[in-house]
Amino acid sequence: MATYEDISIDQGSDTTIRLELVDENGAVKDLTNHGVAAKLKKTYNSTDSADIVTFSAQIPTPASDGIINLSLTNTQTDAMKTGRWVYDCEISFNDSDGNEIIERILEGKATITPSVTK
Repeated sequence: MATYEDISIDQGSDTTIRLELVDENGAVKDLTNHGVAAKLKKTYNSTDSADIVTFSAQIPTPASDGIINLSLTNTQTDAMKTGRWVYDCEISFNDSDGNEIIERILEGKATITPSVTK
């Protein structure tokens, strides 16, 4: 089950969220051969491209450190409508049979706070 966390993002600012993953035993989760993806949407059912924003999601080297960085540029956040959004982050990997496994690791609400200085 994914961890639930509400976040706040300043409109018009560069934003980076650093995730440090651990397994059920508290050990650092090795993300070698894993992929990562994350999005924000104005609502869960949003289909309009203006209401969907994709994080730049990266697993820095070494992947065995269990770190994921989710980033948005100031241009992306400036174009976002202020208010409540929803988001999630998923990792993917192949099991021993070659089947792709997707695991949602983080989800929640994101509040986009308005910018005064532009």
